Amino acid sequence: MGVIKVALAALSLILVGALGLVYLTPEQATRLAIDAERWRSGLVRREIDLPDGLHYVYLEGGQGEPLMLLHGFGANKDTFVRVARFLVPHYRVIAPDHIGFGESAHPLEADYAPAAQMERLRALAQALGVKRVHLGGSSMGGHIAMIYAAVHPTEVASLWLLDPSGARSGPRSELQKIISATGRNPLMAGSEDEFAGIFAFVMSDPPFIPRPLLDVMAQERIRNFILEGSIFKQIESNSVEERVTGMATPALIVWGDQDRAIHVAAAGILHKLMPHSQVIIMPGIGHLPMIERPRLSADDYLRFRASLQGTP
Repeated sequence: MGVIKVALAALSLILVGALGLVYLTPEQATRLAIDAERWRSGLVRREIDLPDGLHYVYLEGGQGEPLMLLHGFGANKDTFVRVARFLVPHYRVIAPDHIGFGESAHPLEADYAPAAQMERLRALAQALGVKRVHLGGSSMGGHIAMIYAAVHPTEVASLWLLDPSGARSGPRSELQKIISATGRNPLMAGSEDEFAGIFAFVMSDPPFIPRPLLDVMAQERIRNFILEGSIFKQIESNSVEERVTGMATPALIVWGDQDRAIHVAAAGILHKLMPHSQVIIMPGIGHLPMIERPRLSADDYLRFRASLQGTP
């Protein structure tokens, strides 16, 4: 019993210390939490300057065939940290911050249409020695990935599309209805409260993050508010449907059936247009399956990749 009491007392001290760190020094706690997640997933932060001068920051880990993971609007490279834990034993995982987001360059007057972002990512891949890549993309990142495969089909081995944007012919989503009715974009944050609201909007089952850490994370979005507004205008009406019609690239299309940002019916639209696609609808999941169900998302992807063995 004495040993148990000592252990419980030690555990209590650890918890008190952790709470103190979170509430007294939230910036340090956030940095430690992010670093710990990356370390646990075998990812290392790296930087590179492209020949045109653009600066990319990205996470990288693992060995094998390259798998580049592309985050969505308003997000950053850490979107994929939780799911990458199950992927780095199999692949060389590369997760960049898009230009205009995260720690990568933020040129104010740049072209942020998906096709322009795609060409930048292609230049990044080439700078990293990647000639043929498997692409995964969430939301806007999925849109960019599809354009990459459509424009440079011999350079993209497969697509993993997680609630991708770009299918414009389907039913309007809750996001679109809110923007139309109020002019307010629930995916943008000009304050800590609005950032916390984004978590509730895009995920049905988000991971627990203490509010002080959320408030620290919000600062990146608040600083980028004006640029994000410009970027959203450039991407919101861009359709990918004509580009992907008849696409030969094998694709796994994954959708959360509780997605409020992009209507789940878009999964069926893309599936009909892409003859070598598979669809998985995840019940009770929102817009970010790889965060809400990282292990299940990774297992589904690994099965998909295994099904491609022997295909050119």
